[in-house]
Amino acid sequence: MKVILSRKGFDSSNGGIVSPIMEDGTLLSFPIPSKDKDTYDQLIYCEDNYLKILKDLNYKGDINCHVDPDLDSKRRINKINNWIPIFGQINSSAGYLLNTVKVEEGDLFLFFGNFHQIKKVNGKYQYTHKTKDFYQDKDLQVIWGYLQVGKIITDSEIQKQYNWHPHSSKDRISNPSNVMFLASEKLSFNDKLPGAGLFKFDKNKVLTLEGFNKATWTKRKVYDVDNIVGHRKNSSKTDDGIYYSGIWQELGLKESAETEEWAKSLF
Repeated sequence: MKVILSRKGFDSSNGGIVSPIMEDGTLLSFPIPSKDKDTYDQLIYCEDNYLKILKDLNYKGDINCHVDPDLDSKRRINKINNWIPIFGQINSSAGYLLNTVKVEEGDLFLFFGNFHQIKKVNGKYQYTHKTKDFYQDKDLQVIWGYLQVGKIITDSEIQKQYNWHPHSSKDRISNPSNVMFLASEKLSFNDKLPGAGLFKFDKNKVLTLEGFNKATWTKRKVYDVDNIVGHRKNSSKTDDGIYYSGIWQELGLKESAETEEWAKSLF
């Protein structure tokens, strides 16, 4: 089983704020703004739609969004018949996954993104600060969801069938690089869990090295430079950290028993 770290959700270029860690530990990854048909006010957390939470947190962008990876049917106000979890990619990112990492059925995506703890005060959400707890006060990069690949769909006619997903749109399916990764029904290594889903917050999901900027990760062999597929340089300013600079979405980890055991330990 190969493991792929995939960066998804809001960042400084897409959305401009960080996604919230709710008080119950929910990692509420905001889908990035886009010209897709889905809108933030169609997505809910408990009784609040995403647009209300976004406005509370000072989001200033558009209302339309790119719901991908689509891992949680419960967040949609309008439920979808025959919905299944799907992750899509296109262009060079799809090429990296299919041709360089060589993703196949049974491989595991771990989705991470930028987060900050929040609390609700007088009905309004706000980020936490000045608690003297690093995990409350700072932006963090956290693993928030997963998808084990059950099927890989590259045929545009089949992609059309999943019409709720943004990678079934006309402009994307007309691009021959467009690919959809459909989740397996159950995890191959734990048949009590679905093949895709969300994590709650805990410190073993945090990539960020304590005391450093969110993009500097705790050094682990499984995602250090010698264990990734492709060529990346560790630009961390501390011997204890890893920092992969630049614009990238996926990081394929070399297949090994150690990598697989690390991934399984997150569940």
